[in-house]
Amino acid sequence: MKKIRFALAAIGMALAAAGPAAAQHWTRSWEVAMQSAPRSLARAHPQFKDHTLRQIVRLSIGGDHLRLRFSNELTPTPTRLGVVRIAKVDERGTIVPGTERVVYFSGQGGATMPANGTVLGDAIDMKTAPFDRVAVSIYFPDEIAAPTYHDYANATHWIAPGDQTAAAKLRDPSLFISMAVLAGIDVENGKPVRTIVAFGDSITDGAHATLNLDRRWPDLLARRLQQNKRNIGVANAGIGGNQLLRDGGALSGVNRFERDALNVPGVSHVIVLEGVNDLGIAAYAKLPLPTSEQMIAGYRQMIAAGHARGVKVILATITPYKGARYWSEDGEKVRQAVNGWIRENKEADGFVDFDKSVSDPANPQAIAKQFNGTDKLHPNDQGFLAMANAINLNLFR
Repeated sequence: MKKIRFALAAIGMALAAAGPAAAQHWTRSWEVAMQSAPRSLARAHPQFKDHTLRQIVRLSIGGDHLRLRFSNELTPTPTRLGVVRIAKVDERGTIVPGTERVVYFSGQGGATMPANGTVLGDAIDMKTAPFDRVAVSIYFPDEIAAPTYHDYANATHWIAPGDQTAAAKLRDPSLFISMAVLAGIDVENGKPVRTIVAFGDSITDGAHATLNLDRRWPDLLARRLQQNKRNIGVANAGIGGNQLLRDGGALSGVNRFERDALNVPGVSHVIVLEGVNDLGIAAYAKLPLPTSEQMIAGYRQMIAAGHARGVKVILATITPYKGARYWSEDGEKVRQAVNGWIRENKEADGFVDFDKSVSDPANPQAIAKQFNGTDKLHPNDQGFLAMANAINLNLFR
């Protein structure tokens, strides 16, 4: 009888710990695409052992509950999460008192991520609204030689000694300019809510957008959707330097499409902006230039994969880059051919003309001066706004 009572008690505790986790309609509200090569880690911070990493992110939609996704997918050894806490923050990044929550994992306060694996935190009873900011604080008891991370955050994060996950203000913090381990935040509203995945390279990742102001084109698309009473999440799956066809600092677009786009909870549409790095890096490194036919085959592979999962794939024209250090006449010819196909094909579920939105009318091969983020490749804040405004919201009906 005692054994039966103990078993029933254990079941009751497990159900209580699960709480809202029984909800079925999870939607990705925030995301970052992960990389394995720690290019910026040395300049960000030399170690994680016995340190707390606090990362602040902005949600695209809100919900009644949320859950956190942590990634060790690109790390060949297990990674231990000692303590994890989440809290809302105000516009200055200050924690809002009374909003702090411990993140549990199957009812336990901590977890070990398996090598090349992921873990999901338990559902958390926390009401959030669109564009709420949250701070996720992770205490790492052990060193991580090669963490799964994201090179460019376009936001200020902090790392500090010891377990300071409960601290309202970190003691002796150091700047951390990348993202690590935290890969996604899902929300739940008791009913299905859709998510659009913005899939691309550094232009999607937000290079040259003003730091900490959430002015990347996916951020601004999320703002437009809410202004038009369209409660749709936007997940940013951009990676700087990413190529459509070639692996580099990250898997190629075609090789990571399933992981970073199709596996996203609630995904209904993917906007694909990939290709300029295939052309530019090949020209700069004197490698064989991909043909328009090869690039189109890559887009077709994404379209087919999306349609097989019931996800609509929207292609974006490759933006102009004449004057950038890796521009070439041969690359420009391929860009024009690819953009022509994107505008005319009937295989994708629509297109966005990002090329036209930021190009110089007097010199369409180049980005317009008012949209140039200084390197004639990446747009500035105004350029990202022009890109977001070029997206027809009817594509998401």
